[in-house]
Formats: sequence, structure tokens, C-alpha cells
Amino acid sequence: MVKQKLKQTLIATTFLIAGAAHATALDQFKSFVSGTKSARGEFTQTQVMKTKTGKTSSGTFVFARPGKFIWTYQKPYEQLLQADGETLYLYDKDLNQVTTRKLGGALGSSPAAILFGSNDLDKNFTLAEAGTHDGLEWLNATPKSKDTTFEQIGIGLKDGFPQAMELKDNFGQTVLLKFTNVQRNPALGAQTFKFDVPKGAEVVNQ
Repeated sequence: MVKQKLKQTLIATTFLIAGAAHATALDQFKSFVSGTKSARGEFTQTQVMKTKTGKTSSGTFVFARPGKFIWTYQKPYEQLLQADGETLYLYDKDLNQVTTRKLGGALGSSPAAILFGSNDLDKNFTLAEAGTHDGLEWLNATPKSKDTTFEQIGIGLKDGFPQAMELKDNFGQTVLLKFTNVQRNPALGAQTFKFDVPKGAEVVNQ
């Protein structure tokens, strides 16, 4: 009798584990969105054309929800994308030029909205499980708006945080992002996301 109960318990546990594994990607993503208010880390970005792999760039990022982030390209050239919650700044060091635009329209259904935006993702994306590969649980985010350059965004999760993203645009190109050395909810100063225009830089408002 004891063995029979133990067997039933093991079978029930197996089904519970299998059910949890099936929902892992979505559960991890919801946990990330609700529990990660800020983060910092490093990234590598690789562009994949239809027939070949393109250039790779790398840098650092830091963000605080909603809509505050600093995305810094360090190699092969220096470029900065920064948002203070209201305005998006794009700084090209080689041109010594800053381009600004209102953040609301710039985020929308973009990949940045997934990492840096509000928790209201269902408004802009349709989310669906996409199986397991490369050691990650994957989720597909399809923009509901037609006014976006991205056709589909894949999010690879592990340990409750996005480890990779696959961004497929409307022109058949894919951008791969990988995140490393991530710190969750670090202490960030009040002035962390305040953008200071570099000396002598031209400012273009869009």
C-alpha cells in the first residue's frame, strides 16, 4: 500500500514537473518583467544576412523601468543610445552629433520595450512558447502593430533572465543579441540616466 502511494506520488510529481517545464519560458519572462526593475551587464550583437554573417559589435547596458536605459556600443565603433524616461538620445562620437526624439513613439513595439519598457507587454506583443534550443527556453514576441521594422522577436531565457534575443526584421535579416555578466536590481543613482550633451556636439531634434 505504501509502495502504491509512493508510486502515485512520483507519477503526479512527474506530471507537475513536465507541466512546469512546458511553461518555463513564459513563466520566466513574467518573473523577469515583474521582478527586475533594473539591471546592468554586457552584450554582443551580431547581424545575420540572408546568405552570410555580418558584423559583430559589443558593449554595455544599464536600465531601469520604465523607459530609462543606457545602451553603449564600444566596439568596433563608439555609439550611445540613452533614455531618461521621456527623451531618447542617440550620440555618434565620430560625427559628434546627438539626435533626440520623444521616447514614447521610439519604444512602442521595439525590442527595447521588452527589456526597458513598462509591464504592459500584452498591449504591444503576442507572446508564445517557442521550445528549447542552445540550452535556453525560448519565447516568441510578435508585434501587434504593423508600424514596426521587426517581424518577430525571439527571447531565450535561463535562470529567470533573457540570455539572448533574435530580432527578425521585415527585410529577411536577423540580429542576434547575447547578454553576459548581468547584475539584477543594482543600486543606481538619481542622475544615472541624465544625458549631458558632449561639448561641441551638434544636436538634431526629430
